[in-house]
Amino acid sequence: MRFIEGKNRKQSSLFPVSLEDAINQENEVRAVDIFVDSLDLEDMGFRVNFPEGGRPAYHPGVLLKLFIYGYLNRLRSSRNLERECKRNIELMWLLGQLSPDHNTIANFRKDNPEAIKKVFRATVALAKHFNLIGGKLIAGDGTKLRAQNSKKNNFNKKKIDRHLRYIDNKLQEYNQALEQADGTVEKENIHKQMDTQNKRKDTYHKLEQELDQTQEDQISTSDNESRHMVLRGNITEVVYNVQSTVDAKHCIPIDYEVTNNNDKKAMGAMIRRAKSIIGNNDFTALFDKGYHTGSELEIAQGLGIKTLVAIPAPGSNAPDPLYNVKNFTYDTGNDHYICPQGNFLKTNGTFYVNHRGKSNESRFKQYKTRACKGCPVRELCTTAKNGRLLARNLYTPVYEENKRNMEADPELYRRRQAIVEHPFGTMKRQWGFDHILSKKGKKRASADVGFIFIAYNLRRILNLIGKKAWKELLNTLCACFYTFIRAYKVILKLIPIFNFNISDSRFIPQHTIKSLILVTNR
Repeated sequence: MRFIEGKNRKQSSLFPVSLEDAINQENEVRAVDIFVDSLDLEDMGFRVNFPEGGRPAYHPGVLLKLFIYGYLNRLRSSRNLERECKRNIELMWLLGQLSPDHNTIANFRKDNPEAIKKVFRATVALAKHFNLIGGKLIAGDGTKLRAQNSKKNNFNKKKIDRHLRYIDNKLQEYNQALEQADGTVEKENIHKQMDTQNKRKDTYHKLEQELDQTQEDQISTSDNESRHMVLRGNITEVVYNVQSTVDAKHCIPIDYEVTNNNDKKAMGAMIRRAKSIIGNNDFTALFDKGYHTGSELEIAQGLGIKTLVAIPAPGSNAPDPLYNVKNFTYDTGNDHYICPQGNFLKTNGTFYVNHRGKSNESRFKQYKTRACKGCPVRELCTTAKNGRLLARNLYTPVYEENKRNMEADPELYRRRQAIVEHPFGTMKRQWGFDHILSKKGKKRASADVGFIFIAYNLRRILNLIGKKAWKELLNTLCACFYTFIRAYKVILKLIPIFNFNISDSRFIPQHTIKSLILVTNR
């Protein structure tokens, strides 16, 4: 039987193949190359000016290309990227056969979280250019990415107290054992075990003091900014909560933020940033019930943005559904409620505060009536000893506005999950990016997440418009940019001939002069 045979690896070639010829013209690595070359890296915050002395540094464009290529191909580790630089022909072409070491690679990601976010913004701008951003409907949600911190190394007050009680019990057992011990060796072993427990006790006391000093609810010892949160049901993990806003037209993320809090206080900032990115407030925002917070709804309505936020189930109902709160009428002018029996529930005007965690509190008024005492349907309305008591939240008007939006268009809200879960599903399930690679804080985590979102957006744009259209556009942009630079270089050479004062802003703005001088001197 005949088989397909390969070429003799020892055979020399009369016409050697160059790296350029080895990379297909439609290869996406060319799109990465052109995209990074089109960016103003210095303006984005990457360091491009280094001292003349010493060993030359790698240009930030080289390392940025390496990371974008890596994340597009599910390579995140600095050591894996270092290895690929030496054996991957696409990376050899992309980086000009440079091979940065893993420390250089890791430090670039660690040191540039803000600049990386601006690169992500450039992918959003590119999507807008191709008309891939609708700007009429967005959906927001958070997803939990596991941090480099185990649950064992996360502590709250309750957990610390439990450990201290256990240690105290063990020390008591050791003291009793010492009284009964006869041999010297046995006593020495007990003393060693007691020393170990005392050291553990000191460690937990230090953690307890740190909790008191920082006023935090919990503390993580490996990645101190990660937090223990509920993933779903009874499943918990130490994570970062990544908030993302996604445009509905093609499920393209337009914003992300790495946080270590739950969703309660996130929506206002997300909508504010979305307004800035889209450029207007003529859009509708969809969020799940985790974002149903009065202060955040008030921010959205203050910005003139329509929201559809799922409404949590009511905490308690009347014995008879006919006497639930929704069947009581609120009189805005007189600030009282009218019950189904026609009685008035009035308030004393005092605002009470209900604390639900450190960052979540609500202010409300209470409404009641003396008519409950002799009401013939009291047993259908309430089981409370002192009669029916209604609480009206300070943010009830914005809650009611959101409720009207939900009732007016329930089909629109049903699209939320399909919009915002699309990127999360791809990143976490298909690409395997379900954890934070780096540790030591939100900033480093943000850099890791930023590259994930950059890779997702570039992949999405490439799939939607095709590599040919992408290449034609970016080649045009690059050609225009370099034509502009060449023209200004000529102007700079003509300045001495016509005796122009280069510092005179009537001829050339100062920020332009500074940039051009840097380019000219390269």
